[in-house]
Amino acid sequence: MSGQLPDIIAEGLEVLSCGINPGMLAAATGHHFAHPSNRFWRVMHLAGFTPEEISPQDGRAILHYGYGLTTVVQRPTAAADHLAPAEFKTAMAAFERKIARYAPRFVAFLGKAAYSGMSGQRGVAWGLQPRRMQAAAVWVLPNPSGRNRAFNLAQLVQAYRRLHQQMATTRATRTHDPSRFDNNAC
Repeated sequence: MSGQLPDIIAEGLEVLSCGINPGMLAAATGHHFAHPSNRFWRVMHLAGFTPEEISPQDGRAILHYGYGLTTVVQRPTAAADHLAPAEFKTAMAAFERKIARYAPRFVAFLGKAAYSGMSGQRGVAWGLQPRRMQAAAVWVLPNPSGRNRAFNLAQLVQAYRRLHQQMATTRATRTHDPSRFDNNAC
């Protein structure tokens, strides 16, 4: 039995990481990246995002560090390649509204499939993308799934660390942008 995987999200996050869609175990347990072979939580720690490795069951703790989690397509599948290309286009408007509403500094797509499906771009490069989504800078990072054998742990950590370093660099030079906050904030 599977349910819907809830977002772990708040306004003004540093990074909103976007999985393609929930895996069956994640949907069944309600915990992002719950499969034991998924390397997301380990990579986030090793790349410097969190001071310790967070367990999927404690995933909400990622908010304490300024990071959140969502999926582009809500429908759980056993594998991301079970999604139809039209599902990304259908999800696009709601996803962009979410980005506008929560205003993260960076949106990190975990894998090329979702970003490519939503943007219509083929041949998407890894890393920082030339287009922004709402006001957020967009990054495409390798998918941490254990099924992604094209990237070993060290390569994943290196890719994610580049985003972490970019965040630190831009944080030092960032100016106050009042449009990032809702009118009810202090």
